[in-house]
Amino acid sequence: MSEHKVLNILLVDDDEVDVMNVKRAFKKNNITNPLYTASNGLEALQLLRGEGELALPQTRRLILLDLNMPKMGGIEFLKELRSHPRLKPTPVIVLTTSNEDSDKVEAYNFNVAGYILKPVTFSSFVDAMAALNKYWTLSELP
Repeated sequence: MSEHKVLNILLVDDDEVDVMNVKRAFKKNNITNPLYTASNGLEALQLLRGEGELALPQTRRLILLDLNMPKMGGIEFLKELRSHPRLKPTPVIVLTTSNEDSDKVEAYNFNVAGYILKPVTFSSFVDAMAALNKYWTLSELP
């Protein structure tokens, strides 16, 4: 993978099992993009702003976002992200267990690139990550 095609992925999820499943699905699909994790929206904002020890690179970033988290949930995070001029264009894909229409509408109102329900089985999770990988490989991200 050439250096300019590296996509820095931030997974924002408080569920350790889901984080582990994403990592395992990445490995199974040979997805080698750097994966950063945050357990809530506040942590994610710190990483994106370059605060703290583990700052995210400032270019070619994609966020995988859960909605139901402590401290700052996904919708609150999206509201904050979209109000910040430098962070506003960062693509976000919601990866959640919430099948609520109101959550979907609200997420899309904050210009998310996609809304994916977390698969129940690991093999479905692997398939979902493969599809996402194909999407971001084909997408022209700055």
